[in-house]
Amino acid sequence: MKKILALLFIGVMSISMNGQTEQDIKKDYTGPVFEFENAVIDYGEIAANSDGNRVFKFKNVGKSPLIISNVKGSCGCTVPTKPEEPIMPGETGEIKVKYATNRIGPFSKTVTITSNAYEPTVVLKIKGRVLEQQADDLQKKKSIVSETN
Repeated sequence: MKKILALLFIGVMSISMNGQTEQDIKKDYTGPVFEFENAVIDYGEIAANSDGNRVFKFKNVGKSPLIISNVKGSCGCTVPTKPEEPIMPGETGEIKVKYATNRIGPFSKTVTITSNAYEPTVVLKIKGRVLEQQADDLQKKKSIVSETN
């Protein structure tokens, strides 16, 4: 009988512990909280040597200033830039990312953010495919250049 009561007590306690969701905890949290518009930026198919700049937009939905201490790309071809000033509650911010589009082929990279937020480490992703310039395109460019001379 004692075993049954003990099991029943443990079962009831575990149900009550799972009653509060992560969203509820974030709402009650007194510190800063990231809310990103998108955690993944898909470049799609882009031309070689085209503009590789993109922006992750976010909002501090927490109750205190958000301070980003570090932003790091997964390799040298991904260069992120963090905001230098704290992001106050309710304000928005941007993390700029530049991918080196001189590298032909598909890519999937990460940007790791370290801050004082509820989740102190956040990993964002960029992906896409850099297309090789076609020989036809080069031929057209050469013919245009030769016609103008």
